Amino acid sequence: MKESIYIETTIPNFYYETRTEPDIIARKEWTVDWWNNHRHKYNLLTSEAVHEELNAGEYPEKINIQHLINDIPLIETNPEIIEIVQFYIHHKLMPNNPLGDALHLAIASYHKCDYILTWNCRNIANPNKFKHIQRINAMLQLYCPILTTPLQMLGGDL
Repeated sequence: MKESIYIETTIPNFYYETRTEPDIIARKEWTVDWWNNHRHKYNLLTSEAVHEELNAGEYPEKINIQHLINDIPLIETNPEIIEIVQFYIHHKLMPNNPLGDALHLAIASYHKCDYILTWNCRNIANPNKFKHIQRINAMLQLYCPILTTPLQMLGGDL
């Protein structure tokens, strides 16, 4: 059985990134490499929250970015997940934005995704926060996904 990966908003964004700073170009290249050569090894999942974030605002490559994840199955957000988000925010695990990072973590944890794939290294794939995330998820008796980047999935260090 293939492991499951929750695709967070930053992944399709970086696939079509247009900025030219060297670190941004590197993240784009790692994202494209993982997406084109390794995603087939996993069961990809995403959520309506990702689609909503990608639909917000006007930016270059918006149509291509949205199209990239159109065929990925959506996992549901239910009232229990909203309660988890509130718990995360109350315990200062994530910023006080119920439609952002806390929601992605709650969805992936509730649905027992093996990984969350993201370039959000401030609030999600942050090794300094991982023990706190593990403690809070243990308090809630939730599975704790591995929080990772495409580079790490390719075998590199961030």
